[in-house]
Amino acid sequence: MTARQIAKSVLPRTLVNAARRLLRHGPNLSGIGPSQSNEADLIDQLLRRRDIRPTFCEFGFTISEFNCGRLARRGWEGLLIDGDARNVEAAQDVLAGSGLNVSVEQAFLDLGNLRPTLMHHFHVAPGVLSIDVDGNDYWFLEALLPWEPQLVIVEYNASLGLRPLTVPYDRSFERHAKHPSGCYHGASITALHTLWCPVRLSSRSGIGQRGQCVFHA
Repeated sequence: MTARQIAKSVLPRTLVNAARRLLRHGPNLSGIGPSQSNEADLIDQLLRRRDIRPTFCEFGFTISEFNCGRLARRGWEGLLIDGDARNVEAAQDVLAGSGLNVSVEQAFLDLGNLRPTLMHHFHVAPGVLSIDVDGNDYWFLEALLPWEPQLVIVEYNASLGLRPLTVPYDRSFERHAKHPSGCYHGASITALHTLWCPVRLSSRSGIGQRGQCVFHA
């Protein structure tokens, strides 16, 4: 079966068409608000008329642009996690005295500490979960889906095309150590959607304008 046939059999037509447009024309670089592209607007669309817990967890972020920034400003309880100490310190400085109900934690996540780190802050799965770690994204999503987050945002690797591909799990994954280009990381959009389908057969999906994130609710 060819990559095109696999994608056609697995992905919703809207996601296939969006991915093809981005591969053909390149990313739309118009940014909106605190997110890199139109992620904040897509979150709003997928939250509409849905009873979502007002909590979020985002790992892999910069304080100047993160997907759940709009939710933070609305008073949602949030947790931001990143392995970079300077990034975490900058976020703590910005959030200090802001009155926002957002915690920031430095942690290099792996399958051993993933659930304990999140469960230290949340008794139930956060309403919105955003994953962007440039490495074990697929494996983290697989581990957290049984916890039942209500809206999931995951970065996919467009360079892997539409084949169902993911990098093997590596506890200490660092993409530039894997390949000088930094392009060897994460999973294809097809692999992520295939992982999602058995958990929620009825879902709403979207894809960011820049072709980096796929959304499922």
